[in-house]
Parts: sequence; C-alpha cells; structure tokens
Amino acid sequence: MNDIKLIVTDMDGTFLNSEHQVSPDFPEVYEELKKRNILFVPASGRQMLGITKYFGDTENEMAFIAENGGYVIYKNEELFADELDQKYIAEIITSIRTIPGATAVLSGKKKAYVETDNQDFINYISQFYTDNERREDLTQGVDDSIFKIAVYHPEGSELNVYPVLKEFGKYDLEVVVSGQYWLDIMNKNINKGVALEKLQKALNITPQQTMAFGDYMNDIQMLENSKYSYAMKNAHPSVKKAASFEACSNDNFGVLKIIKDYLNMN
Repeated sequence: MNDIKLIVTDMDGTFLNSEHQVSPDFPEVYEELKKRNILFVPASGRQMLGITKYFGDTENEMAFIAENGGYVIYKNEELFADELDQKYIAEIITSIRTIPGATAVLSGKKKAYVETDNQDFINYISQFYTDNERREDLTQGVDDSIFKIAVYHPEGSELNVYPVLKEFGKYDLEVVVSGQYWLDIMNKNINKGVALEKLQKALNITPQQTMAFGDYMNDIQMLENSKYSYAMKNAHPSVKKAASFEACSNDNFGVLKIIKDYLNMN
C-alpha cells in the first residue's frame, strides 16, 4: 500500500462517531497526509455545508462529495453537479405523504427544504442540512437546483420507506437506503462511486491508488471503486460483503486508526 493518492470516507457512521464528532487526532493525521500529497475526501449524503463545516480552513485544500455523489467540489471549485428533474418531485413527495411517520427533505444547492413544522425534526436535520427552510407545499417546487430527495423514518427506512418508494426506479431514478433512518432518491447512475470516478479521472488517480471507508448501502459503489476498501465494524452486512477489509467501529474512530497504521503513526 505504498501508492495511495486519495482517501475517501463516508461521514456519519464512518468518519464521525455517534455524537457526530471528528477524532481529536485528525489535524495531526491530516498534516501528515498533506506532506505525502494524499488527498483526503469526505463523501456524504449531507448537503455540502453540512460536510465542510467540520474542516475549517483546510476545506480550501480538500475535495468533497456531497448529496450522495450529486455534488463534487475540489479546492472550492465545482467539479460536478447533478440536478434532479423537477417533473418527478411532486409525485414523489405525494407518495412520501402516504407513509406514516415519514418526512421528506428536498436537498438543493442553495438550501434544504422541508414542509414539516416539527421543530425537533428541523433541529435534528440541521446537523446534516445546515441551511434549511420550511415551505408550505413541496409539490409546488422551489427555485433551486435539487440534487436529491431524502426521506427520514424514525422506525427505519429499509422496512418502512423503501418498499413504498422503490417503484420510482421506473423513472431512471436511484432509490437507495442511505442510513438506518434515511433513504435517498436521485438520478440513476448518480452515487458516491460515480462521483469518486469523476474525481479520480480529473486528478489522474486510479482505483488502485484509492482507499475508501463506508458503513451503509450508499457507500457500496464507492468501495467498489477503491482497491483498499474498508467496511466499518458497525457497517450493514451488505457493505461488509462488498468491502475488502474491515475497520473498527466509528465510535473507536476506525478510519483514523487504519490511516495512522498506513502512515506508520501508531
């Protein structure tokens, strides 16, 4: 593993612990990565601001994959942005309303949009969607580029949301369980793996020079596009099956442990 040029990691459940915190060792590790010209790339279903806020001034030096692959920036320059066709949004929102307990979030370039007035939910999503706004009716559309529709269910997205919304795959849309409580809908062929491939090509970096970390199904394509792929100990079984290696849990900052081992920092 002497040829790593890029390290890409999911955020929630992977790089961040359960309290959504970054390891205190990260600044030291990041400086060592910089010395070795290894690009560090956070990749998440979050909106861009919900990722970059963790990295302070270093965000100017990094690349970020947001919106499950729908939005990619490198050194503050937009590399790729994919827009969901507005004509599907009203139908999907209407279908989400039929699912008891489900709440929709429209994730756009400017902001995230919700139609719930549940302040507890708005406070909760603010950690992922930093800039958000309430609208009376999301079926009426918003003046923004929408990357995806995220759906939250407090009793789990895989059993309660996916069976209802998977039918939207008929429109060439990707319907993916992105976390224990979340499901995302975006354009077909948009995922973290495709975004990673675009970044690799732009920087002339190969999958053989890439290390990746993930914990949920929306990370699988990204892991498949990396030779050194790690599923977290806390990962979904299908992710463990897709990865080549396993890291210890996010609450033990397993991503940093693997990187420190690679850098001989332990």
